[in-house]
Amino acid sequence: MKGIADEDVAKGIKGMDPVTSGQLTREQIAEAEKDPKKRLKMAAPKHKMPAVRQKRAPRYTPVSKRQDKPDAVYWLIKNHPEFTDSDIIKLIGTTKATIAKIRERSHWNAANIKAVDPVTLGLTSQLELDLAVSRASAKFERAQKRTAKKGATLKPISETTAPADASQDNSWTDAAPAPDDYKLSSELEQD
Repeated sequence: MKGIADEDVAKGIKGMDPVTSGQLTREQIAEAEKDPKKRLKMAAPKHKMPAVRQKRAPRYTPVSKRQDKPDAVYWLIKNHPEFTDSDIIKLIGTTKATIAKIRERSHWNAANIKAVDPVTLGLTSQLELDLAVSRASAKFERAQKRTAKKGATLKPISETTAPADASQDNSWTDAAPAPDDYKLSSELEQD
């Protein structure tokens, strides 16, 4: 019990009161305390307790494979442009700065980076890669549908400007400038 309480033996075990969760009643516990041979029967819980999600620890990459990460990142950028930086980070376990430098070709080892499949390098499994590709392509398609549904944000000039109509009265273009315009232009010329 002490090992469980100190989390030396079983980690992540949360204590739970069977009375408050509705699994046992106080009367059942009192009867079992009087008669040690009596077995307690748990009732079905009235409400579900949420499962505790385990945090994913970052995967350990051996030192010999760490130098292969830029090659895998370049392969993903080249062959799967629908991947976002966060998708690549989750799949390979690299940093956003490294991805940006590889995209800009300003990585310190850019001359030696070759596109190599991360599965052959052993940085990820084929199942993980396929799942990530399907998720990224679905996300990319949803984004394209959203932009297509939204429509174009800017209209071309031909739609926004009306063609000049010869039958309209263009007297404002032929008229002489107003006297105030002469005064304004002469003031500007003096400066």
